[in-house]
Amino acid sequence: MCIDGCEPDYLNQAIQAGLAPWFASLAGRGTCITANCVVPTFTNPNNLSIVTGVPPSVHGICGNYFWDRDAGAEVMMNDPRYLRAPTILATLAQNGAKVAVITAKDKLRTLLGHGLAGICFSSEKADKVTVADNGIGDVLGLAGMPVPSVYSAELSEFVFAAGVALMERQRPDVMYLSTTDYVQHKHAPGTPAANAFTAMVDRHLGRLDALGATVVVTADHGMNAKTDAFGRPNIVFLQDLLDDWYGAGTTRVILPITDPYVVHHGALGSFATVYLATDRLMDAAVRIKSLPGIGLVLTRDEACHRFELPPDRVGDLVVVAERLSVVGTSRGRHDLSGLDAPLRSHGGLSEQQVPLVANRPAIDLPYRRWRNFDAFDLALNHLD
Repeated sequence: MCIDGCEPDYLNQAIQAGLAPWFASLAGRGTCITANCVVPTFTNPNNLSIVTGVPPSVHGICGNYFWDRDAGAEVMMNDPRYLRAPTILATLAQNGAKVAVITAKDKLRTLLGHGLAGICFSSEKADKVTVADNGIGDVLGLAGMPVPSVYSAELSEFVFAAGVALMERQRPDVMYLSTTDYVQHKHAPGTPAANAFTAMVDRHLGRLDALGATVVVTADHGMNAKTDAFGRPNIVFLQDLLDDWYGAGTTRVILPITDPYVVHHGALGSFATVYLATDRLMDAAVRIKSLPGIGLVLTRDEACHRFELPPDRVGDLVVVAERLSVVGTSRGRHDLSGLDAPLRSHGGLSEQQVPLVANRPAIDLPYRRWRNFDAFDLALNHLD
């Protein structure tokens, strides 16, 4: 399973508070690895890497949002036509395994379920699930919960409740659960709400363990505060600056964090791509790199080599913010009125470390740089 936005400290703090006994028990009987996730550290690239076992350079999904050069438009990358690799889930199902996929948000369902002959549904659209379209009916009865708000901890809790019930009743061979990071965007590790969320996850994982399942847990990315010492957002409005330097309409900033659910982060993340004329490339790189809050500026070739990204879906420059900062486009395009807590977000190198843990000891564990998309390899090939 992929716990969205699960900075390792969320688990550590809940364990220290005595609220996550199942996670605590893994230290003596399971496998506990700190892994790296895909950069940009966003939801879609990492979930797709986990279920394909390969980086974005192979599967093609390098953000939630990108500039489609062929269409000449900014588009959501949630359509299966953008996926360039088969999923492990679909391939297992094609070879006779009973496979189930449950996601929190519906934006991932069509990508994760591409080519899958099995159960696949989201918490967000749980009241619209049908046997014909999703391989199962009445998931509200299955989970014993009403349809949750998309901006709630219950959206993720529904995933776990339905997953446990499905394991009890149908016992699929392989099940993939993916949550939402609404709680992590609003609450730091160790806070009451964050600990309560981890405790909820812990209870459900303990039930899956008791049912005899091999349980492997990772995350799509970490999460950090993006504020100054007074709790004010640290934002570099990059499109405004580029317009001042080179004129409006001559450059384009794309924020891959952008999706339909922006209330909790205002479409602000720590990774951006920039499209601009070749003769301005190096001048822009030098200027952007000098800005407070910017940690790294790379050309397309440099970024695609370092982060294993598909060149045709990346801008001329890649901009990565420092740990406490985010990148915006223009000040007027970001609505921060929905932020009722200091801004927390992700996207950069500082959100790359994630947990990779299992409830079985490892056998002949290779010594290598583990990544979150090694989760299926760990589960199927290296656990007792």
